[in-house]
Amino acid sequence: MTLTNDELIKIRRHLHSIPELSMHEVKTHAYVLEIIKSFSQTNLEIKELPELPTALLVLVKGSDPQKNIGYRCDMDALPVTEKNGLPYASTNPGVMHACGHDLHTTVALGILNYFSEHQPKDNLVFFFQPAEESQSGGKVAYDLGAFKGSYHIDEFYGLHDNPLLKTGVIGCRNGTLFAGTTEVNIIIKGKSGHAAYPHLANDAVVIAANFINQVQTIISRSIDPIKCGVITFGKMEAGVIRNVIAGEARIEGTIRGLTQEMIEFIRQRIQEVAAGLEKSFNCQIEVEYNQGGYYPVENDPTLTKCFIDYMKKAPQVVFEETDPKMTGEDFGYLINKIPGTMFWLGVESKGALHSADFLPNEAAIKKGIDAVVGFLNYRMSLEEA
Repeated sequence: MTLTNDELIKIRRHLHSIPELSMHEVKTHAYVLEIIKSFSQTNLEIKELPELPTALLVLVKGSDPQKNIGYRCDMDALPVTEKNGLPYASTNPGVMHACGHDLHTTVALGILNYFSEHQPKDNLVFFFQPAEESQSGGKVAYDLGAFKGSYHIDEFYGLHDNPLLKTGVIGCRNGTLFAGTTEVNIIIKGKSGHAAYPHLANDAVVIAANFINQVQTIISRSIDPIKCGVITFGKMEAGVIRNVIAGEARIEGTIRGLTQEMIEFIRQRIQEVAAGLEKSFNCQIEVEYNQGGYYPVENDPTLTKCFIDYMKKAPQVVFEETDPKMTGEDFGYLINKIPGTMFWLGVESKGALHSADFLPNEAAIKKGIDAVVGFLNYRMSLEEA
């Protein structure tokens, strides 16, 4: 069967009504599998991963395969309470598809549906991925060996919806599309004491204040001004009562950079700041990092040039070259291991990504499917492997 536009919208709305958090996409997985099994199975092969049970891989066997082309979509939702008042609003309290993964999944199903009816030249591997928003589902799948054997991938593609682009616009750029992100936790250990006797204590709040101030100068004084890096500390905990000097403080934050080298440089400088403060304040400072799979989304130069060239020339596509963004995406890990390209699909929402009133324009679904199907057919028609 070939999905109509009305059927695609119905699929997206059902997915929207059953949002699930990372690694808990049980209903989503079951529904997506049900839809895929309704397609022609002549050239399809479905693979599940026992160690990652909410993931799905689908191989579309090509007529004369020279390579395996991968297409990835993410399926998880966010811990956000929806405020759009829709008849198909989330039925899972406190959880919402506030990043548009319901639309991502619908577009992927539409592309897969087309190729189930029109056998591609090359093999296509569709990866319906859990846990993009947290727990690095892409990295987990890669590390489990999901993309080996007949499911190996030579080049990978994926989209992300963009509320700031007009409906159906395809946006992309060569180089970095999304920043890499690293969580950073700082534990400062001083010595508690009475507020009236500071000389007998070692104030963790004062040390934390110095640490935050000095780390902020990494961006302004250690990094080339024409390059990008961000350090944000969004949480700090210290002390128990106003008249007791805090003996310990905890700071939590995030590092973002447009290249992995930038992230590693910032991490090194934070360690150096911590080491200096340990000496000057005679304290202990522990620094913990957690990057997981959230590497910068650095698009492959050759594949991305091919993608952009096609989108600029395709008569049914409106293309815009976009600037890099400091948001994170675990597709960065996958295309760090496998050459690939990520791109934007304009959805023109009144609300921003991750907001309670995010509401993508559903007219983008069909436009996105048509653009990607056109590109994949073009890509497979080229002589080079």
